[in-house]
Amino acid sequence: MDSLDLEVLQRARAWLSAGRQVLLATVVRTWGSSPRPPGALLALRDDGRAVGSVSGGCIEDDLIHRLRAEGMPTRAQLVSYGVGAEEARRFGLPCGGTMELVLEPLSEAGSLTALLDRLAAGELIERRLRLADGKVSIGTAHAEQGLSFDGEVLTSVFGPRYRLLLIGAGQLSASLARIALSLDFAVTVCDPREEWFEEWSVPGTTLTREMPDDVVMAMKPDARTAVLALTHDPKLDDLALMEALRSPAFYVAALGSRRNNALRRERLREFDLDEAQVAALRGPAGLYIGSRTPGEIAVSIAAELVAVKNGVVAERVLPVAEAKAALEVAQDTLSACRS
Repeated sequence: MDSLDLEVLQRARAWLSAGRQVLLATVVRTWGSSPRPPGALLALRDDGRAVGSVSGGCIEDDLIHRLRAEGMPTRAQLVSYGVGAEEARRFGLPCGGTMELVLEPLSEAGSLTALLDRLAAGELIERRLRLADGKVSIGTAHAEQGLSFDGEVLTSVFGPRYRLLLIGAGQLSASLARIALSLDFAVTVCDPREEWFEEWSVPGTTLTREMPDDVVMAMKPDARTAVLALTHDPKLDDLALMEALRSPAFYVAALGSRRNNALRRERLREFDLDEAQVAALRGPAGLYIGSRTPGEIAVSIAAELVAVKNGVVAERVLPVAEAKAALEVAQDTLSACRS
C-alpha cells in the first residue's frame, strides 16, 4: 500500500466525519501503459475537492466534472477510460491504454474507522466491496495477496507488505526510517545502546533494545524482509548480518567503507557462511550518488533498497563500491595520460 493511499483514506474519513459525502475511486484494471497501477486511490468530496491520484490529472478532472454535474452516485459502479485512441488522448493515457475504476460512494466515517485502526496497528488488511449492494467487509490479508476484481467483488489490500530492520538508532537510521515509512515498509529499529535508544524519536517505527541477532531470529526474515546494519560496531552488526544472510531476506546490507566491508566479509566467513551467502551482503550499502550527509546517504540506500525490491538488474544500477572503484581507475588513467 502506497503511503499516499493511506492519506486518501484518512482524508476521506475526516470529510465524512465533518458531514460531507465522499466518492472513493479505485483503479482496478489497466491495459497497455497507464499512469497509476491497480489499487491506486482517489477520494472526491461532494464539492469537488480531491485527494489522491488515478492518472496524471485528466481523469481526475473528468470525475470532478461528472460529480458536480450529476451529483453523488447512489451505488458502486465500474467506469472505463481510454478504450479508443481518441479517448486515450483526451484523458491523458498513452494511445491504446485503458483503465477501469470502481467508484464507491461512502456514507459514514465508521466505514473506514475499523480499517484505519487496524492499519495503525501495523496489520495487513483486505477490504472486500460487493458492487451489487455496496456491502463492505474487512479481514486479515497475507503478504502475497494483491488487489483482485472479478466484476462483482473488489478486494483491496492495505498495509505494509515489506519489513525493514535497522540495526542502530542514529541520525542516518532516523532519516532512512522516515523514507522507508513513506515507501510503506514496516520499520523496526534495534539498538541496545542506551545513549542512542533514549534519543530515538521517529513515530510509526518499532524500537527495541534486544540484541540485534536475537531480533533477526525473532523476526524470521522472509523474501519481503530487508536488514540493514548501520552501527559500525562489529559486536552489533556482524551477528545480525550472519543470521540475516542465512535467511530468505531480499536485501541485507551494511554501512561502512569498502575496506571495512571487505574485513566484515572475512569475519562472516568465520561464522561458516558459504561464499554465496557472503556475496549476498551489499556493502557499502546504497547506490553511488556522491552522497555525504546523513540525508543524502539515506536517499542512496533507499534507492538501492527499492531497486532490489523491484527486481532491477545489477547492471542498471551502480553500487557504491563499484562506482568508487571505477572512479579510481578513471583517475589513475587520467593521471597516467597527463604524465
